[in-house]
Amino acid sequence: MTADQILVWIVVGGIAGIIAEWLVGGLRSGLIGAIIVGILGAIIGGWLFGVLGIGIGRGIVAEIIKAVIGAALLLLILRQGRRL
Repeated sequence: MTADQILVWIVVGGIAGIIAEWLVGGLRSGLIGAIIVGILGAIIGGWLFGVLGIGIGRGIVAEIIKAVIGAALLLLILRQGRRL
């Protein structure tokens, strides 16, 4: 893994985490928290789209869309966990 790939993960994670927190009403954990949620969301979204056999294209925009969906799901799960 190169430094460029890590930087892309951080940027995509940050964008996805911020958008997901805006859409879902997240944990308000700041920029670092948004990046972490976005990166985890990218992993969840990539896995979910792969399992379901859904292809939305290639490139950075498709990766951000998958990451936002995964991050939104993660935030919904975390929010439900806090209510218990």
